[in-house]
Amino acid sequence: MAATRALSLAPSLVPTTTITRSRAAPLALRRHLLPLPRRLSLCIAATRAQAAHRLQRALGCPARLRGALLLGARGGRRGGELGRRGRAMASSTNSMVAAELAVAAGRSGGVEPLPFVNDKHGGVIVEMVAPMDPAVFSASLKAALAKWREQGIRGVWIKLPITLSNLIPPVVEEGFWYHHAEETYLMLAYWLPNTTHTLPVNATHRVGIGAFIMNDKREVLAVQEKSGVLRGLGVWKFPTGIVEPGEDIYAGAVREVKEETGIDAEFVEVLAFRQSHKAFFDKSDLFFVCLLRPLSYDITKQDSEIEACQWMPVEEFAAQPFLQKYELVKYILEVGLTKVDKEYAGFSPITIKSAFTDKLSSFYMNRRDLDRASR
Repeated sequence: MAATRALSLAPSLVPTTTITRSRAAPLALRRHLLPLPRRLSLCIAATRAQAAHRLQRALGCPARLRGALLLGARGGRRGGELGRRGRAMASSTNSMVAAELAVAAGRSGGVEPLPFVNDKHGGVIVEMVAPMDPAVFSASLKAALAKWREQGIRGVWIKLPITLSNLIPPVVEEGFWYHHAEETYLMLAYWLPNTTHTLPVNATHRVGIGAFIMNDKREVLAVQEKSGVLRGLGVWKFPTGIVEPGEDIYAGAVREVKEETGIDAEFVEVLAFRQSHKAFFDKSDLFFVCLLRPLSYDITKQDSEIEACQWMPVEEFAAQPFLQKYELVKYILEVGLTKVDKEYAGFSPITIKSAFTDKLSSFYMNRRDLDRASR
């Protein structure tokens, strides 16, 4: 201690290079006399190595991996070729270490398990709800994928709410792709076997309705829209709209008529339908023409979407030059009048049960001809 105090008081008497290189001098003294940048570098490297050592021990990482990681973390403190080899080893085995670390951590219970359920097709669905650190989530996902691969799991789905969008990068880095997105979440998918995946694609169709509704005066309910391709053209058309998720076709038709015109109506039949492709965001489109019977007659138009609305004589409606170019409206009018004035049978719904679930669904069919055939 006396020698140390003497040297600290008169550093110029003994060259620092001699002391720092001499193995006879105490280690603490040699470090004390190193230049400040060098001392900071050693402290940082030591801290990183200690942290890595504790992490690998806690996660049950194999000893050979701990050695490689620690050697790389210390930056080769012994210097020379040994340090360079250590850094090269840590760099070249980075991906292997990460994967084996995740597996070892999963086996030892050192990572947080992901919330998942098995689906009906040999896959799993992960639905994240609670926040998780992206690094912890990444380790948990690696461990889960390794385990599921061993178990023969095929498809993996991960549902991320919009509030956990910070977890998207780790999922994509593992090879997941975007499957679909809604207002509140993003669904990603992954196929574990080394084969072409058989996961179903996202929903491919949008469903719309058009309402043919005529009163006892042979007037049809007609509207002019404030937006869309017909805006400002003075064209009268039938009320139309999009069926909402979980809504039946007949219920959507009644709702759209009420929203756009204020008219209460009763659903009668589906008269016809049209299929088109590459429509809304490249989705296909199914458009059902529905016959409705009016239950009220006083109009209250929807100001946000409808420019004008009226009960219009059917002859005046049919005389519009636009109908000769817009064949959809032309055929809606034709099939509607045929139903009212002549023999035409549409499709009406009956409620049926499924053999696989307790949910009810609507089956549309020609009830008139079915009843005739069963007599």
